[in-house]
Amino acid sequence: MLRFRDAAVTDPDANRMIGEYFAERAAGFPPEQGEYRPTWPVDAQFTPPAGVFIVVEDEAGEAVGCGGVRRIPASPDGRMRYEVKHLWLAPAARGRGGGRALLGELERRAVAFGAEELVLDTNASLAAAGGLYAASGYVGIEPYNDNPNATNWYGKRV
Repeated sequence: MLRFRDAAVTDPDANRMIGEYFAERAAGFPPEQGEYRPTWPVDAQFTPPAGVFIVVEDEAGEAVGCGGVRRIPASPDGRMRYEVKHLWLAPAARGRGGGRALLGELERRAVAFGAEELVLDTNASLAAAGGLYAASGYVGIEPYNDNPNATNWYGKRV
């Protein structure tokens, strides 16, 4: 059973996993899209009530994943928006429902902060992530940011 632990993005486990996430994305980034350009998260954006960052631990207490939500400007029609960021599981922890559980926990936390809509961006090369988001009720939306690494934007009213 996975456990969730609130953490600063500067927490050693969180920082290590964010680095692993960025390295994995850089290694698998489609060459026709140029160079992957990571942006390191800032603690203040993931500190309640602005947001939260979570470290996922396995049964042995080992950190195996991470992700966060942060408040961003309201939607064009005024809904309070939170953005899902840096959702990642170590390769050995994938395929057992951990991504879905982490996404559900992040959604629950965002709703508790007052979110009316959740948004995220991803790259089409991340087929498993796109499948998770679609299966979790996210639908394609117009781009809400200028992330150079993104090709797809999703949203979900909550």
